Amino acid sequence: MIARRRMLAAGPAVLLAGAANARVVIDVSAAPPGPLPAELISARTGRGAPADWRIQLDPSVPGGRVIVQTGADPVDYRYPLAISQTVRAVNVAVSVRFLAVSGQVDRAGGLAVRLIDANNYYVVRANALEDNVNFYRVINGSRHEIKGATAKVPSGIWHQLGLKADGGVFTISFNGGILFRATDRTLSAPGQVALWTKADSVTKFDALTIDVT
Repeated sequence: MIARRRMLAAGPAVLLAGAANARVVIDVSAAPPGPLPAELISARTGRGAPADWRIQLDPSVPGGRVIVQTGADPVDYRYPLAISQTVRAVNVAVSVRFLAVSGQVDRAGGLAVRLIDANNYYVVRANALEDNVNFYRVINGSRHEIKGATAKVPSGIWHQLGLKADGGVFTISFNGGILFRATDRTLSAPGQVALWTKADSVTKFDALTIDVT
């Protein structure tokens, strides 16, 4: 059972290092359109233009605002990150809603966990051009696929993506159902959670929820 719940918009950061049974919801409904609130830090793995994360108005979501990566640099080795400053933990269950807007090189939305820095983390991503969901580890900036599955990821509609990290076992869910599980023990230290895109992907995100388990 979740013992604590924290709603965040533009208030002070909360670090829950090692605190189990806690929930953090990144709520941007009260944030003004423009730069990210203090709880989210823009970063980038790889090369190309810096990530361009923003808060935008969007009447299609309950809070009326979404987090968007708007930078459309087509460099393939470019992974924008919006890193949450609220949680640093080993075991988490993270979920987010995302909508793939555009992208010719890539059209993806993802979630990173156990993020040590912009070059070391696990990430699951759903790709609207390839119609698949893949799970990777990123070590020293190099991405290695661990496991993946075919899944329809239509552009222009909202999808739910989830990633649960429990020791060396990772459970990936998509649109309400478990898609697959994978095992990897490369990264075992507490880390942060981040939103993720690739290359020229323009992607909207909503309802980022982090349960520390």
